[in-house]
Amino acid sequence: MYKTLISITLLFFLFINGLAQKTIPLDTLHWSINARSYVLEPFKGKDAIYLQAGSITLKDATFLNGTIEYDIFMKETRGFPGVYFRSNNSNAEQFYLRPHQSGNPDANQAIGLINGITAWQLYFGPKYSFSYKYPVDKWMHVKIVVHEDKAQVYLDHADKPNLSWRLFHETKSGGISFTGGGISGMHLANFKINNKVHDIQDFNPGERKPIEGAIAQWEVSDKFEENLLNKENTLKSTIANRKWVEKILLEEGTAANISRKVQLRDDQPGNTVFAKITITADKDETQLFEFGYSDRVVVILNGKPIYKGNNGFRTRDYRYLGTIGLFDAVYLNLKKGKNTLLMAVSENFGGWLVTGRFPNQHKLKIK
Repeated sequence: MYKTLISITLLFFLFINGLAQKTIPLDTLHWSINARSYVLEPFKGKDAIYLQAGSITLKDATFLNGTIEYDIFMKETRGFPGVYFRSNNSNAEQFYLRPHQSGNPDANQAIGLINGITAWQLYFGPKYSFSYKYPVDKWMHVKIVVHEDKAQVYLDHADKPNLSWRLFHETKSGGISFTGGGISGMHLANFKINNKVHDIQDFNPGERKPIEGAIAQWEVSDKFEENLLNKENTLKSTIANRKWVEKILLEEGTAANISRKVQLRDDQPGNTVFAKITITADKDETQLFEFGYSDRVVVILNGKPIYKGNNGFRTRDYRYLGTIGLFDAVYLNLKKGKNTLLMAVSENFGGWLVTGRFPNQHKLKIK
């Protein structure tokens, strides 16, 4: 029995190190396949998998630093094929392509899966994506190099990285999986993982202009059902019954990511939290408050609702993405002394977010 265990361990070690040299065979011995449908077949000169609405995960392997490579046969169709790496339950690093946005500034996306949410409504722009005209009806090579807190992507054997970015989680090894193109499906081939090569070159991550004067942190509650906000007689008890999780910090000078502290999809019901600040004024006054949120909000000042809005994907226009920004505003009638501002923020997908500022923060204390 002891010798058998040693043999199994040795074979696994040889397999992992062998990944640095060879293409990983496309079979159910090496991969777990979870998809609406898939076909293992020769395609356009390569041994490939056609993957529709699902993913394939490399069995019994973890990844920390190294190089991930594969080929994808691109089609001009809506989809989000890509790779998850350093996956740990509902957290992972991710890079994916948007074939339907070929040639546009958001043709792809570097992002983190954070407690089950990919917050592209916060992490957008040239810091996390780049314009690229994808080849149509031919194979394209994708290479991702990862080292500690840094990553780079090279498309079609480029000499220099197309994008460099800092990763979203603490450095921790995890699993690797690849996704197809959604309902339309994509062909993938030539998967290679090299744990020994992880050289970062010309690392030059993009920058983002912060929101000047944005509130630095919010106290966030446990989650609850959104429909409890609909009736005034249940609002008071909903507020009173909350447990306050902890404070969430502004990221990139732009917004606080609620999913850093609260998990949307788990065994507890609810899709809404309160994000809270306390405003101390030295007199009764009216102050303009500019804010942003995703996806929906009810603004409550000193226990009374004063505003309701929807900033979700495609809610304001069929092309509207629901990205975060100071797109809404309300005048707050502040009383002298302490005022409690609650933002009841509800989420579907794309980012559970809140941000805000007082353009004339004259003599206000915010905590």
